[in-house]
Amino acid sequence: MTEYERSRTMPAQPEHVFDQAANVDQLDTWLPEALHVEAEELPAVTVHEDRTDEDTSALLRAQRDQMRLEWGTREQGSYAGWLQVAGIDAGASEVTVHLSFFDDSHDPGEQTVRDALDASLRRLEEQVRLRVDHEAG
Repeated sequence: MTEYERSRTMPAQPEHVFDQAANVDQLDTWLPEALHVEAEELPAVTVHEDRTDEDTSALLRAQRDQMRLEWGTREQGSYAGWLQVAGIDAGASEVTVHLSFFDDSHDPGEQTVRDALDASLRRLEEQVRLRVDHEAG
């Protein structure tokens, strides 16, 4: 099993960050660009990976009371992950994303995963800023 974790501080309330991260219809705006999620009957989702052109049955659970998203594959159990939002001071949050690959054939490698997680957290922050700016304006 291989695990990866990245964090990023965002200048927004944890509720705003979590609501943006957990919005199933907008996951494509911040997930790695090669992944696309289609909601079925939640928590069931289908994940399409451009790199392999494959669809995978997965689960996605949002636990707002804990500010946590959890996901993973359904049948094959090849990977799982979570996103946790925590308030760190007035108006700021820390977002941590953790991935576990149980099947080495699904692990694209350390540098690729770290780059994808950093880019995803950066895009999530951009989406949060757009939302907060829109609500304030």
